[in-house]
Amino acid sequence: MRRILAILAAGALMGALIGSMGAQAKLPAAPPKSDADKATEAKTAAATKEKDASDLAKAQDKAVANYKKNHASMGKDTKAQK
Repeated sequence: MRRILAILAAGALMGALIGSMGAQAKLPAAPPKSDADKATEAKTAAATKEKDASDLAKAQDKAVANYKKNHASMGKDTKAQK
């Protein structure tokens, strides 16, 4: 058991030393995006945002309909109380 712990500790120490020496490779910088790519990404983002808003509205409408249906069947008033 002691031997296993010693091997694990040595491995952790070696990993820390190698990591601190900067032996890791660095990725090259990403190429700049063209205006067409930026426009395409903006269009896609706008479409995604619109779809998400639509899906949220549908889910909220479904939740309200379910709430009203269940409360009506229990004989409770579903109108807002002031």
